Amino acid sequence: MAPRRRSRSVTVALVGIFLVTGCAATTTNGESAPPPASATATSPATSSPGDVTLPPAGAGFDYQLGGAYAPPPGVTVVARDRTAPPAAGTYGICYVNAFQTQPGEASSWPFDLLLTDASSHPVVDPGWPDEVIVDSRKSDRVAAVVTPWIHGCADAGYRAVEFDNLDTYTRTGGTLTRDDNLRLARLLVTAAHRAGLAAAQKNAAEDAPLLHDQAGFDFAVAEECAAHDECAAYTDVYGAHVLAIEYPDTLDAPLAEVCARADRPASLILRDRMLVAPGTPGYRYETCR
Repeated sequence: MAPRRRSRSVTVALVGIFLVTGCAATTTNGESAPPPASATATSPATSSPGDVTLPPAGAGFDYQLGGAYAPPPGVTVVARDRTAPPAAGTYGICYVNAFQTQPGEASSWPFDLLLTDASSHPVVDPGWPDEVIVDSRKSDRVAAVVTPWIHGCADAGYRAVEFDNLDTYTRTGGTLTRDDNLRLARLLVTAAHRAGLAAAQKNAAEDAPLLHDQAGFDFAVAEECAAHDECAAYTDVYGAHVLAIEYPDTLDAPLAEVCARADRPASLILRDRMLVAPGTPGYRYETCR
């Protein structure tokens, strides 16, 4: 399963909307979510109103979307793609690409759940042209597609689910709105809580207050927040319950310097861009510990 990464520098630079001819579709629609979880920075594990448990604050963390492997020593929280089993003996986070299709999976979606242009061509993510954006205005039907994936995460033994591409509305030229995506996010968080899973906001720093307060997200998984000077956008909302991943090609300082910053998340790691497994050329994993 290809790793998911959302680089702000790439997204901002690519301002056009690319079109692709093909089939695809995706995710949910809205209803009111349960009250947002209360997560204090001092508790080692905090339960939300739905009796879900957040990852321990400041825990050793690994991000394994590019392939599953035995976690490094000291790691107790591991994120993996929903198609992989959780790492035994850890707090598992299940990655779900909820607001656009995974590479090669567009044809498995009902075509009318894909966002299309005036010529009825699916609209793709400019930074990831093999992924089609889902029409979040049809949130109920999209949620009906994604909810079984959430249940699959719970059945596999994961403790949380991480929803990616919450900000697709910023890449559609105004066709989708923030409110459209918030409605879908509320449905997904509700489904996660009902399945006994905590719900993680993936990226979308500028929307963190709304995603927490209106959609009910419990914690955050943030890529490149140090590189883009936006870690405080997450920690101001989620306290110590922020899991941060940096990449060497965008980090503006040595990791030791980043780790010494007062505003860095309690759990911060440096990973190779492709998130490959140990033994693969380019593998890299470093922590602030």
